[in-house]
Amino acid sequence: MSDDPFTHHPALRCLVRDPQESFFRNFKPSDLDERMKALGRADGWRHSDEDVEAARLSFLADHFDHDLWIFAYGSLMWDPGFRFAEVRRARAPNHARKFILKDNFGARGSPQSPGLMAALDAGDGCEGLAFRIPANEVHHESGVFWRRELLGHAYKPAILKIETGLGDIDALTVLANHEAEVICPHLTREEQICYLANGRGFLGTSMEYLENIAAHFSALGIEDREVDELLAGARRRLGT
Repeated sequence: MSDDPFTHHPALRCLVRDPQESFFRNFKPSDLDERMKALGRADGWRHSDEDVEAARLSFLADHFDHDLWIFAYGSLMWDPGFRFAEVRRARAPNHARKFILKDNFGARGSPQSPGLMAALDAGDGCEGLAFRIPANEVHHESGVFWRRELLGHAYKPAILKIETGLGDIDALTVLANHEAEVICPHLTREEQICYLANGRGFLGTSMEYLENIAAHFSALGIEDREVDELLAGARRRLGT
């Protein structure tokens, strides 16, 4: 990481986890196999480690010789896992953050208490962060990102035109894969609030996930009505 990747947004310095302290820093998809088996998840829930790596090398074949931007709209905002040299407030036009990833067997949910996370889908615009990985680190650091976000079927990779205060950039991100069973675009607001309030998994709670998004928006001066409404609803449900 550079001396000051937070030069544009100093308030984020205390909100973004040091990559060296991230669970995902040295993570491999196969690390979760025993955990998923214990939760009753059938084989085939993820791509093989070899297929994950082959997909990364193919998709990013033309991106290894220059800096790579990654657009973050969920947990990547506070726990990217990869090293970066710069972070900017960013916006993905024609897309929206939607709380449609129902988590039964993973980070923030269980079969008994499903959780909820976000996916990027078609919409009117999504605020988030863009992280820049220097060219000489793209090969290694993109692997950290890919193994974390694209081990299963929930997301699909995309390069999008992203707006920042310092100009437009092309950035790697992940979009909702509507063929995946965990993507549930027709959840009611009450179901969303229930899952956010009660979901708990090996990485923490869905409530913590939502609160972290809200904290970043507060630090950046971003107003997001859906996040505010979901947070208020989940807090009411929890009586906090």
